[in-house]
Amino acid sequence: MRINIEGKDWSQMINTKDKVADAAASARPYVERALRDKELRDNVRSAYSSARAVYDELASRRKVSDAATQLVADKDLQDEIRHAIGELRNAAGRVSDVKHGAPEAGRAAKNGLLLVVGIALGLLLNPVTGPFLRRVLGRKLFGGGNGFVYQGNGSKS
Repeated sequence: MRINIEGKDWSQMINTKDKVADAAASARPYVERALRDKELRDNVRSAYSSARAVYDELASRRKVSDAATQLVADKDLQDEIRHAIGELRNAAGRVSDVKHGAPEAGRAAKNGLLLVVGIALGLLLNPVTGPFLRRVLGRKLFGGGNGFVYQGNGSKS
């Protein structure tokens, strides 16, 4: 017999509690490391300030194409992005040392690939840089022709 409390199945509530408890237990070493490790906090703080500086510089542009052009042309901005990525890598390395010791070569390569994919998705989905970069990428991949134009649902309104 199952007890129904406010529309929820009791066994589902216990299962959810267990999942939350497991998640909290697995995150605990990382949280403790972040609280104790000053270098980790400095890495995260430095990466955040670098990323914020890049964002502020790009967000100040009126047009997306200006921001994308500046991102491609400005070496200082690229160095700031590299600095933020380096600091995040250092922080991730310090956090991963909590349970795993030194990272394996395969894991480091996988993490690097995930970082690059995450940055690419961030740039493509960002409301400031995304539309321009998607347009450029579409032209490079599919050519510059106007073979298809979206016509809407057919209404003339």
